[in-house]
Amino acid sequence: MFDKNIKARRICSNPSAEELREFAKFEERKTKYGSACYITKVRSRSAKNTYIIKDRELHLGVGQQSIEVSEAVEIIGQVRNYLKGKEVISMDKVLGKHPESRFSCRLYITKESARIPYMWDATLFPAELNNIEPDLVTVYVPEWPERKILVHPVEGITYILGTDYFGECKKSFLRMAMYRMKSKGCLGLHAGSKVIKIKDRMGNLREVGFIMFGLSGTGKTTLTIHDHDLKGEEGIIIRQDDVVFLNDKGYCYGTENGFFFKTEGLEPSQKVLYQAATREDCILENVWVDDSGEVDFSNLTLTSNGRGVVSREKVIYTDDEVDLKKADKKIFITRRNDIVPPVAKLNPQQAAAFFVLGESIETSAGDPTRAGQSKREVGTNPFIIGPEADEGNRFLEILKKNPDIECFLLNTGSVGAKGDFKGEKITIKVTTEIMKQIAKGAIDWKVDPCWGYQVPAKVEGLNIAQYNPERFYTGEEYEKMIENLRKERREWLARFPGLYNEILDAI
Repeated sequence: MFDKNIKARRICSNPSAEELREFAKFEERKTKYGSACYITKVRSRSAKNTYIIKDRELHLGVGQQSIEVSEAVEIIGQVRNYLKGKEVISMDKVLGKHPESRFSCRLYITKESARIPYMWDATLFPAELNNIEPDLVTVYVPEWPERKILVHPVEGITYILGTDYFGECKKSFLRMAMYRMKSKGCLGLHAGSKVIKIKDRMGNLREVGFIMFGLSGTGKTTLTIHDHDLKGEEGIIIRQDDVVFLNDKGYCYGTENGFFFKTEGLEPSQKVLYQAATREDCILENVWVDDSGEVDFSNLTLTSNGRGVVSREKVIYTDDEVDLKKADKKIFITRRNDIVPPVAKLNPQQAAAFFVLGESIETSAGDPTRAGQSKREVGTNPFIIGPEADEGNRFLEILKKNPDIECFLLNTGSVGAKGDFKGEKITIKVTTEIMKQIAKGAIDWKVDPCWGYQVPAKVEGLNIAQYNPERFYTGEEYEKMIENLRKERREWLARFPGLYNEILDAI
């Protein structure tokens, strides 16, 4: 029943991108740039409808839903019978470039949904041979009457039913690959990666590898692609914007050959993404396009989750590499508005704790009823399969093996919010300057007595004292807020049995 091959009335194997676009022509809105835009019925991932199929080898985490094998088998049997009467597209692609992290992937999808493989084709690497035996398979039936995503990570197969959102396709393979890489001693991380080429305090040109974790709305993609106003021989190289695999030496394997980015509010000043989004070969999803082909990225009538897909080679500041030789700096991006400083330097135990905390605050775009409240996701990664404590523990083990790796907490929100005052905004300019100075090694640090992590005493090019949270509260207010946040954080960490005590004690 978990066979990776399917039977169909007709299978169209590995059509070209041009053929796929032609198959999907009936639902295309053509933009003035010549690119295709598609409108979906479902406009975000269906996390609440995602189930891991039970298996003796598999122990699930606290936040993961399971489904009995018998129930899954019944649904899958119905799907496979249905597909016998359908035309199906079969697409082969490769995830990753390094021999130790490469997976052959196959997508089966009903032909009327050809726009999904058209988009997927731009995100992964070409398959070298037809008729290869795939490592990972996704069977996708968007028109299925019931919405369910069934994941069997042990067998390497996912069934996506009743949703036509492209993100489900993309994430299905990344989710299974992350699970597979865990057995090789790696960690699958929901993080962007880049290289900053910069002269240090001694004037020596260095290449510094960064990976950046962040929940939706924290600015992960913005910081991944930002050039930090570097000129000449200094600059950046964008490696990945979604998922990397970290090994115990600090090496980060890249996974994808394309970017799937949010288009909300894009404007010409956002050079990298705007140029990508307005290319003829970019594919847009749920972006407003009028009858004349005019694109309006600020019109959120359809959704605030409009997206674009483009191959890496079409994006400036990229090169032929997707791997990062060393994740020298790890950045946990959060967005809070009160007592979290713009940046803090973490020891390994604190870094593992903040990895497990994966915290930010809810936005009005996410859940308006919880706007401003704390939001947390282990590793900022909603695609973990297995006990969350294993992820945090392994993260700490990797840091201990690599004492040269430095970790930082970066707040992209504001500080000092109180009453009607929304706080002192930490602008993109401030955050990108902080990252540049981290790469340069040009921040002087001091210990924060309340949290034990280090905060900046001096940052070259910034008046960092302006963002000291203590400026905005009385001593009593500040102490109470610390007490409440510490309690919240400790309660979250306590949810995950087996987490090392040194991680629990770091907060």
